[in-house]
Amino acid sequence: MARPITLFTGQWADLPFEEVARLAGEWGYDGLEIASWGDHLDPNRAATDDDYVADRLAILEKNNLKVFAISNHLKGQAVCDDPIDQRHRDILPDSVWGDGDPEGVRQRAAEEMKNTARAAARLGAKTVTGFTGSSIWKYVAMFPPVSAELVDAGYQDFADRWNPILDVFEEVGVRFALEPHPSEIAYDYWTTKRTLEAIGHRASFGINWDPSHMVWQDLDPVGFLWDFQDHIFHVHCKDTKKRLNGRNGRLSSHLAWADPRRGWDFISTGHGDVPWEDAFRMLNAIGYDGPLSVEWEDAGMDRLVGAPEALGFVRKFAFDAPTAAFDAAFAVDR
Repeated sequence: MARPITLFTGQWADLPFEEVARLAGEWGYDGLEIASWGDHLDPNRAATDDDYVADRLAILEKNNLKVFAISNHLKGQAVCDDPIDQRHRDILPDSVWGDGDPEGVRQRAAEEMKNTARAAARLGAKTVTGFTGSSIWKYVAMFPPVSAELVDAGYQDFADRWNPILDVFEEVGVRFALEPHPSEIAYDYWTTKRTLEAIGHRASFGINWDPSHMVWQDLDPVGFLWDFQDHIFHVHCKDTKKRLNGRNGRLSSHLAWADPRRGWDFISTGHGDVPWEDAFRMLNAIGYDGPLSVEWEDAGMDRLVGAPEALGFVRKFAFDAPTAAFDAAFAVDR
């Protein structure tokens, strides 16, 4: 059950797509999880332009790569977010931002997510990874006190906005994998359950499992895999290192990445607190055979060093499950 190891291009969008593909191919990656920003992929264009799709696929083929998933985290974030503000202006193209009217931004973001499903189908990718945004993340601190009705309305808003998007995903045979993450409608264990319930456990909606966001919240990423095994559509290999020492807090004090006063940071895969061997054993146990996508986001290491190092680490630990013959032999021996 050898799983492809891919590179997520989101942290490489300052480089041309051709250059990122060349680097990933030279390092030995099997494929890419292509981000829908920079010049890497325009989902609106890919949804309708045959020549553009052929060009993206030709670049991949030239570098012995395949596309296993595409990402549209940035536009997905704007579908449900409230407030819509300068943070979104900084990450959204003019085509989505428009005049900045919040509801207009949300509607245009939703339309691009529909086109992202169409683009994925035309590229031959079965999964889109991303964010959903959330109208109730702003209430997470719980003061002033938040009523149950306000929280319920947030999950209803999510369902109302994402069900029409998922209709298109199902029409074209593509799945959406939400990355549980602070600022999303699902950011931990119980909010993930509530999110799946809000849309009636639709088969087209699942999880992009990224343990880095779980470790710093003191969640069990391996148990999460078991409990949500039917919904694990994609895997991000990204690590986290906690530095909680009495001064460094879990909420990170508005400090920049790699600031030593932060309570945690993303770190190169294999150098942090994620229990990778247990995680890969659990992926075998639940029968996950999709991509293992390296999301390299270590602000303290040169990415040209970190990305190939991460590939070597994942290859070392992404061992296959025992074969049926081994299982049979083991049973006889017992």
